[in-house]
Amino acid sequence: MSVDVKYRTSATATGGRDGQAATTDGSLNIKLATPRELGGAGGAGNNPEQLFAAGYAACFIGAMKAVAPAQKLRVPNDATVTATIGIGPRSEGGFGITADLKVSLPGLDRADAQRLVDAAHQVCPYSNATRGNIDVGLTLG
Repeated sequence: MSVDVKYRTSATATGGRDGQAATTDGSLNIKLATPRELGGAGGAGNNPEQLFAAGYAACFIGAMKAVAPAQKLRVPNDATVTATIGIGPRSEGGFGITADLKVSLPGLDRADAQRLVDAAHQVCPYSNATRGNIDVGLTLG
């Protein structure tokens, strides 16, 4: 499948999970820290799973806004998506991730909200990137 790229960005990490990561334009520059649950010291700093969760959550709201007009709906200003990303050993070896999205669409009836979430899940780049690789749970909250 080809992609007609409209935007491209880059980030560089050094030191792995206990290092530093920054975008080439300097708009993001963060300290990285391995969580205790993965054998690290924890403490100040973020980890790749947190960054993935934030990106997926934000992107999914954007996807809902993109598909809403075709559904004759409007995404409420106070809509939220909470992405929960898990990481751990896979039974087949190596490590894998899990993803669960909890979507809150105040003011929309449940059927409309579900239609919107289902349509967004078909166009969201993060959903498309993970489809067939990991199960993504979708919950209306």
